[in-house]
Amino acid sequence: MLQVANLHAFYGKSHVLHGVEFDVRAGEIVALLGRNGSGRSTTAKAIMGMVESTGSVHWKGQEIQGRKPYEIAHLGLGYVPENRDIFPKLTVHQNLMLGQKSAKQKGRWGFDDMYGMFPRLKERQHTEAGVLSGGEQQMLTLCRTLMGDPDLIIIDEPTEGLAPKIVELVGEYLKKLKSRGVSVLLIEQKLTIAMAISDRALVMGHGSIVFHGTPDTLWADAYIRKEWLEV
Repeated sequence: MLQVANLHAFYGKSHVLHGVEFDVRAGEIVALLGRNGSGRSTTAKAIMGMVESTGSVHWKGQEIQGRKPYEIAHLGLGYVPENRDIFPKLTVHQNLMLGQKSAKQKGRWGFDDMYGMFPRLKERQHTEAGVLSGGEQQMLTLCRTLMGDPDLIIIDEPTEGLAPKIVELVGEYLKKLKSRGVSVLLIEQKLTIAMAISDRALVMGHGSIVFHGTPDTLWADAYIRKEWLEV
């Protein structure tokens, strides 16, 4: 479904990604792990056309490297950024409307789905998004992206700053995406949740992929965990 090959990315003269290669198959959750500064978020932005990059990004057999972010999104790639880009002066419902596909293109997700998964959003649907808690804003960002009916969603640190109960809820939510046919590239620091829900794991270090395997294989590899993940 998604194939990334020899991906390099730059911020001005800074060379951040160095030949990143991996794939995400249909109907799976792939965890992209690593310490802060390893290049995980830059990888997501490079795939979405948001940073200067070279290499190849194939999506469903077509090259999307060099396309505009909105063009990539229209092809069925969703992106949930780490900074929770909600529209603070719009209500919860209005934020969801902005992510909705056109009336002529009915997607697999609707308002009832979003409010069913996250009843708290339904309770606050007429509230301005800017006054929501961090956890509620994260829910809203995820749901707004889903309203665009992506086939693959890239989620950057969805559990950052959330209470343990909300972290568990996000994990269940991501598994539900998989059950509805949505692939997930999960950028996460919390190994416990990432390993519990992922089919495969990638570890990044210094802008390159340093490990690729199953969660069980990663748990068994003490060297990789100590060298590239543990603080």
